[in-house]
This record gives sequence, C-alpha cells and structure tokens, in this order.
Amino acid sequence: MNIVVVGLSHKTASVDIREKVAFAPTQMEKPLKALLALEDIAEAVIVSTCNRVEIYITTRDIAGGMARIKRFLADFHQIPAETLEPHLYTHHGEAAIRHVFRVASSLDSMVVGEPQILGQIKTAYGYAAEYKTSGIILNRFLHKAFSVAKRVRTETKIASSAVSVSFAAVELARKIFGDLSDKTVMLIGAGEMCELAAKHFITNGVRGVMVTNRTYERAVKLAEEFEGKPVPFEDLFDQLHKADIVLTSTGATHFIIKPKDVEEVIRRRKMKPMFFIDIAVPRDIDPKVNDVENVYLYDMDDLQGVVASNLQQRAEEAKKAEAIIDEEIGQFHKWLSNLEVTPTIVALRSKFEETRKAELEKTLAAWKDLPPDGAKRLEALTAAIVNKLLHPPTATLKRAGQGGRTDLYIDAIRTLFELQTGGSEAEELGELEE
Repeated sequence: MNIVVVGLSHKTASVDIREKVAFAPTQMEKPLKALLALEDIAEAVIVSTCNRVEIYITTRDIAGGMARIKRFLADFHQIPAETLEPHLYTHHGEAAIRHVFRVASSLDSMVVGEPQILGQIKTAYGYAAEYKTSGIILNRFLHKAFSVAKRVRTETKIASSAVSVSFAAVELARKIFGDLSDKTVMLIGAGEMCELAAKHFITNGVRGVMVTNRTYERAVKLAEEFEGKPVPFEDLFDQLHKADIVLTSTGATHFIIKPKDVEEVIRRRKMKPMFFIDIAVPRDIDPKVNDVENVYLYDMDDLQGVVASNLQQRAEEAKKAEAIIDEEIGQFHKWLSNLEVTPTIVALRSKFEETRKAELEKTLAAWKDLPPDGAKRLEALTAAIVNKLLHPPTATLKRAGQGGRTDLYIDAIRTLFELQTGGSEAEELGELEE
C-alpha cells in the first residue's frame, strides 16, 4: 500500500485558485466519503487551509490514484481539469512522507516556524477519524507527523524569534523591560498594523492599553476591542507619561512627536524608561527622540532588520529540523514496508504449514507399522524442511522491508502461492500501531 499526496499551496497557486479549491471545514463528510468511493482508494484525509489544499490517500495504484484525485478535485469544485493541473503537485512513497512531515513541522509554510499548520492538520485528521476515512496507515502516519513536529519545536528554535514587524515590536519590548505584566501600551493611530501589534502585546500580558486617534470614534471602537481606554488626540501629551510602550502609525506627513515633547514626558515619569515604536511611513517620531535619556526608539527599518535577522536564524534552525525529519522518515518507512511484508510472510508460512500438516496426516493415517516415536520424528522432519524452504523468501522479504522496493516481491509471492492476506492485515498488524 502506498501513501500518495496531491495538492496545491501558496507556492504553486494564487489565492484566487486556492479559494476555489478550498473545502468548507464544517462540510467534510461529503468529500471524504466521495474519496473513499473512488476505485482503489483505501484511506483519505483532506487538509484545507488558506494557504494549501492537500489530499492524503493510500492506494495500491500510484499513478491511477493520483489521476483519480486530480479528477476528483476538478469535478468536486467544478473547475476545468486543464485549469487546475498546472497548480497541482504530487508525491508518493518516501517523498510523500517527507512532504507531510515538513508541512506539519511548518518548514513548508509561508512563514517558516508558524504554529497554526499543525493544529490545522490535527483538525483535518479529526474529521477523517470522525467519518472513518482514515485507517491503519494514515492513522499511524499522521500521529507520526504530529510527533515529528513536536520534536522539531522541542529540539530546535525554529519558532523562537519574531518574523513579523508587529511581533518584532513585542520581542524588542520584552528585551527592554523583561516582564510586560505591569506595562501600559499606548496606540497612536488605529490602523491595521497598530491593531495587530496591540493583539501581540495583550497576548504577552501587558497591563493595559490606551488608544488615541484623530478620529475619536475610531479610538473608542479599538479601545473597546482591547478593553482599553480611549484618549482624545488633543490630550495625547497630557496622557503620554502613563504609557511605558508607545506604538505609533498615523498618516501624518510630519513628525507628531519631537525630542522636547519626550523630554517633558520623561521628567513626568521620573526618568522611568519608555519604548517608542514608530511603524509609520512617513515616520511619526523625530529620530532625535532616541537621544533622550532612558528613551528607546525603533522605526520600521529597525524592526525589519530584526525580522531579517530572525528569518536567518530560522533558516539555520530549519536545517536542524530537516535532519530530524530525515531520521524520522527512515523509521516510518521501515514500519510502512513491514506493514506490507509481515502479512505476506504470515500468509506464506500459514500456507506451507497447512500443506505440511495435511500431507503428514495422510502419511500417518496410512502408515500401519510406524514406530512409537515415528510420528514425532516425521513432525520434526517436515517442520524442518518447511523452515529450510521458507528461510530464503522470508529473509528476502524482510530485507526488502528495510527500505527497498517491496511491491514486486510481495505481488510475485502472493500470485505464485495464491495467497489471500487482505482480510486479516489489520488483525495481523495491530501490534505494529503501538
């Protein structure tokens, strides 16, 4: 049985294509069961996020399985196959294992190291489990992917540094102040960047948020969202001393905060440090503010420098993650190969054993003057012959199961000896899932 992946992502398709192929998370039963109804598709999982849509299946027919999944995607979403085809990628065997391990570990994400994708794959697996479209192989496969992702996060620092401007601001604030639980943030401006940064600050435990904006109603609305305090724009410098962290992003065409303003604010704060983050372009804060004692000012270029440095750090950590994935692929591939080999060995031995016992019983029934210990000797002799005969094919299959190509050996043996193993594979291999 082979694992096959068919999908598209932000790397191969624009958002207008991705949104056409997306599956509604609350309506997974129909497409999952439709996949299982396709010829030679034994198991199926659908992963659908804003950045990727992927289908994981198990099949004995790799080429046919890929073709059927491509056709399914086109038909289900009513998209011409020729429109969809250029955006799709396919993987099978070890390449499929590697791809899913990398996706779960966020090595294939738009932002390497982001944590959301692992939760999204777990949700996708939950639907497959609920609708009973995953089985022994995909169950084991995705649980292994989850453990690989956990190991990557535990053993590397791939997610330990900020790679967005808004979160870089939080990271810098923590370096300056350490604990943020007793700190207050003031937002000057109520745009998307300010809002996103404010969310990061709140997540990291700041005590309070003040919001000011030239349009006071907008300040009130955003303050309500964060359970903060709105401040009329004309009262900015009367309230600024209450803020430990100031984040500004307005549409002003000139500096709205100058060194003299900040000198007065610092005096009112009794020289307690302040951190200014200017993410406006053009800038809101005069760069000379950074010369004021106990004041730290970072603008967009500074933040992007932090992000670039952190991205480089993540790239280095990603190399360590790839080494972990290489190791884990070997372990899972061995299990998957044994999943094919073991039932064939069991069936082959059962076939020979049944034949041996049947022929021995005939011989013993017709042997009238057999010595007292003759039956035991014949039992041992025939068993030894069977073991000798089975040793070469058993050893060959086991070696193939260590990572070689098993399907040719398995198909040949099943055909030559007319073996039937399909009905009992799960029972025979239940212990392999532990």
